[in-house]
Amino acid sequence: MLQFPNQTNFYKGKVRDVYSIGDDLLVMIASNRISAFDVVLPKPIPHKGSVLNQTAKHFLNATKDIVPNWLIASPLPNVSIGYKCETYPVEMVVRGYLAGHAWRTYKSGLRELCGVKLPDGLKENDRMPHPIITPTTKAHEGHDEDISKEEIIRKNLVSKNEYEQLEKYALALFARGSEMAAAQGLILVDTKYEFGKRNGIITLIDEIHTPDSSRYFYADGYDERQKNNEEQKQLSKEFVRKWLIDNGFQGKDGQQIPEMNEAWINEISERYIELYEKVTGKKFVKEEEKSEEEIVKAVMNQFGNMKM
Repeated sequence: MLQFPNQTNFYKGKVRDVYSIGDDLLVMIASNRISAFDVVLPKPIPHKGSVLNQTAKHFLNATKDIVPNWLIASPLPNVSIGYKCETYPVEMVVRGYLAGHAWRTYKSGLRELCGVKLPDGLKENDRMPHPIITPTTKAHEGHDEDISKEEIIRKNLVSKNEYEQLEKYALALFARGSEMAAAQGLILVDTKYEFGKRNGIITLIDEIHTPDSSRYFYADGYDERQKNNEEQKQLSKEFVRKWLIDNGFQGKDGQQIPEMNEAWINEISERYIELYEKVTGKKFVKEEEKSEEEIVKAVMNQFGNMKM
């Protein structure tokens, strides 16, 4: 754990280490840890933290005209500095296609997800008639749980007016993300957004449109693959989940995480880098991991340059 001057708190998430500085600022370090089914896997993935942080930075900067966000600066590839916000206890999951958890639910025979009715006759990876929001509770430990809009409002997790504003922001962000993905020959399949409040203003927080929070298909050949009932070519963390499922692990009690050998770890790393380059249109530069002292120095230099 790092130590910063004026540090007031530390939180270790599944993937990120978050340091509170004073009353108003956060330093967020994206680690190379990887999680699936809400379980942190035992081995880190080289460069993953930098991929996540730089992808999030790219899209936060590209969407700040839609909703204010928490990011102030990113002094190192895997480090961000931003505003501390009062976090809403729900995540806004937006789905444009029937994939992942939504497909597994649909395949089981259910035709409702988080209070949203799903039409009959769909198959895996079909486009939805329109994007839907399937929120989840935000768990600090264990599994996030599906929840409906009605439950959120009834339990007073979020007020009706604020929740409806979160919906509008989430759909607008998804539309922007979809446009940006299309420009890169990709389809934004589904994603999640997290929001908080700062000085009474709803603010987008955490990551956005990264491989950990989003799923992308390659647009070229999508229709043909669907017509032929073929698996879609995708960029996301879903390939890690599928590998775990194929090896008998879905995060359930009593299940053992399969062994991750060096070749598989390197493949995951390269696929994360591929996603960054494909999604942003930028070349990823591999850098050596910084020491704790170098991270603290870079952050403190950034604080010195910041005009608050």
